[in-house]
Amino acid sequence: MKIINKKSETFLEKYLNNASPTGFEAPGQQLWLDYIKPYIDEYHLDHYGTLYGVINPGQEYKVVIEGHADEISWYVNYITKDGFINVIRNGGSDHIIAPSKKVDIHTSKGVVKGVFGWPAIHTRKGKDVNLSPKLENIFIDVGAKNKEEVEEMGVHVGCVITYEDTFHKLNDRYYVGRALDNRVGGFCIAEVARLLKEKKKKLPYTLYIVNSVQEEIGLRGAEMIAETIQPDVAIVTDVCHDTGTPLVNAKIHGDIKSGAGPSLTYAPAVHNKLLQLVIDTAEKKKIPFQRSASSRTTGTDTDAFAYSNGGVPSVLISLPLRYMHTTVEMAHIDDVENVIRLIYESLLVIKKNHDFKYF
Repeated sequence: MKIINKKSETFLEKYLNNASPTGFEAPGQQLWLDYIKPYIDEYHLDHYGTLYGVINPGQEYKVVIEGHADEISWYVNYITKDGFINVIRNGGSDHIIAPSKKVDIHTSKGVVKGVFGWPAIHTRKGKDVNLSPKLENIFIDVGAKNKEEVEEMGVHVGCVITYEDTFHKLNDRYYVGRALDNRVGGFCIAEVARLLKEKKKKLPYTLYIVNSVQEEIGLRGAEMIAETIQPDVAIVTDVCHDTGTPLVNAKIHGDIKSGAGPSLTYAPAVHNKLLQLVIDTAEKKKIPFQRSASSRTTGTDTDAFAYSNGGVPSVLISLPLRYMHTTVEMAHIDDVENVIRLIYESLLVIKKNHDFKYF
């Protein structure tokens, strides 16, 4: 039975197409809130923009399901006298893919369109024949004649920049676009809230559906909200690498493939008993899953929740993703469905005052 319906897919498209760069997530958070409002009892927003809905409030035992709302982007860092713009990263933006990309520069006057320019192949001679993009040499052209004209457009140092690429479906099998990392996670937890409401499930604890900000620059939103909520359990969803595509070494990065199910991570921050509960649930409900391992940290909000408040049992359910941190990130629709199913079914297994201590 399909979980994602036409209404929810329409929301996903709108949500992915909206720009939500790290530190500037508010418009996307408003879209997310508008979608989940019918499925929650109340909601709260913290000072930096992390948003969470609450189901069955007031219970002593608290469970979090979480994704992050922000996308990688760029900042305007310098404007030359000739009107070209140099940038710095806001998150893990990839300078290799920048040349020839169209961009939106977000200003108080509205969006200013531009492009990442690049010298034509005919001009790259001698020492420049193998010129490659670097943070130091990529630049944006907004069609201005000088710095003054750029500034008249409303562009200044500190303006945030996103790519304009939008959502589409590929071969009716994949969702494709920028910022699937990790707004597709926010979509998944919103769908879990919808299922709980539509199926009239009564949970024996308070559930927090958390859409955190500022993950891409160090899990900062999750760090803050973990202290605010002080949960007893955290189920985090993020993306991981599909290593079945060319030029990726599965021996190093793990053997994970799109279409084969969510990836469950073994790592110090992942609580073994909670992980086993999720595995047992997947096997009982015949939800396909894969396994991966992380050395030291998972690099996801799992770490922020796990090491907060004296230690919070946490687990990571990841969505295999192709071409992470590009504008053509790809996620298999079946995997998205199964991430939703696995989080939903795992919540139904967690008991009131569930004790996850090892002995």
